[in-house]
Amino acid sequence: MAGAYDDRDGKIWMDGKMVEWRDATVHVLTHALHYASSVFEGERCYNGRIFKGVEHSKRLRRSAELLDMEIPFSVEEIEAAKYAMLKANGWTDAYVRAVAWRGSGEDMGVSAKRNPVRLAIAGWEWGNYYGDAKTKGARLDIAKWKRPSPETIPSAAKAAGLYMICTMSKHAAEAKGCSDAMMFDYRGYVAEATGANIFFVKDGEVHTPLADCFLNGLTRQTVIGMLKEKGVTVHERHIMPAELEGFEQCWLTGTAAEVTPVGQIGDYSFEVGALTLDVAASYEKLVRA
Repeated sequence: MAGAYDDRDGKIWMDGKMVEWRDATVHVLTHALHYASSVFEGERCYNGRIFKGVEHSKRLRRSAELLDMEIPFSVEEIEAAKYAMLKANGWTDAYVRAVAWRGSGEDMGVSAKRNPVRLAIAGWEWGNYYGDAKTKGARLDIAKWKRPSPETIPSAAKAAGLYMICTMSKHAAEAKGCSDAMMFDYRGYVAEATGANIFFVKDGEVHTPLADCFLNGLTRQTVIGMLKEKGVTVHERHIMPAELEGFEQCWLTGTAAEVTPVGQIGDYSFEVGALTLDVAASYEKLVRA
């Protein structure tokens, strides 16, 4: 697929029915456009099967609840809609984007209880999120923005508003020739990349930031389970910036990123080592099983 995302051939599922791609629009006074009342999921379909689709649909509904919204479709209905969208477009391998938001209604202020909660499911064919980084290792900047305290935001929600500083950080990274940016949290600990969780290797053991103020990604959870099955020790803990110098390998995880090696973060370099490549290969095998 090519061209602007609003000008393509295809079908998008929207509020219970399939619509033409170019007709899947919303009004300029949609509440979510003004107040970020929106949650979403990113999923991948491999060989006709959405990896952890049910878990994604459950998280979508939980995210909405954390934003005081109730999606008017059950998990089972959301799952059926995703596969209907894929079938309508003739895809067996695709990225799937489900998004729920407060639409236009009687309210147009901070409060929007009288506005309907809407749901759309789209998809597109998407290759490697970081291009050739899967073999060479991604280059990351270090963001100036930090992941905020869970006392200030619903950090367990995959909410659109939480990605504002991620967009800003990634733009700054790309301006420096990097693929992405690593973010610290509000306490100064290593947190995550702008759209992916992060892992490090030292002396054969894996260290990953404790997901206590950012999204505990489904791919992150899957990879931790894989590592434990392989007998690899995994430490979920707070990681100080000074520790970056001592780590030997690094990788990112996420639905879009899958498992992507990291070759550099700021001034710190990492090898695309055996464990990183093994995890990437094992994940690829798992999702296509």
